[in-house]
This record gives sequence, C-alpha cells and structure tokens, in this order.
Amino acid sequence: MPTDLRTALTADNAALAIWEGLTPLARNEWICWVTFVKKEETRKEHVQRTVSELKEGMRRPCCWLGCIHRKDKAVSPSVQAVLARRSKRST
Repeated sequence: MPTDLRTALTADNAALAIWEGLTPLARNEWICWVTFVKKEETRKEHVQRTVSELKEGMRRPCCWLGCIHRKDKAVSPSVQAVLARRSKRST
C-alpha cells in the first residue's frame, strides 16, 4: 500500500476499520485509483476522497474501470493506452 494512503487510513480509525473489512480486490481498486493519477495534487485529492468515501459506505471507487485487477469488466481503451505507454517507459 502506498505510504500516503496508509498514513491517511491509519489517522482515521473508522476508515481503517472499513478498509480492513474490504476484499483484497476492492483494496486493490482503491490503491490503483489513488496511484493511477499523474498530478500530485490529484493524488492527494484521491487519498482524501478514499477516506471520506469509505466512511460514506463506498466499497469501491465509483464507476472506475482503470484497475487492472478487475476481471469482471474490460479495461477501457483509454486506460489500455496509458498502460501501454507506461510499459514502454519501463523497458
């Protein structure tokens, strides 16, 4: 888990309790949703929203198909393009 997300969750006992009750796939979706963004300010926003949305009862990021761990829905073409660019950079 990314350090910034861990710090935010451990600072809020209610959010942490909900997080611990999530399935590994649901946790992965939140982690992907936080780490997938490009801008640092957007990432901070996603970390804060993760905590608040967990406390509001959301168990997964709403309508987000970007998680490569999901097997029930295809990854969108735009996300596939981003993943392809990332893999080219890492080689």
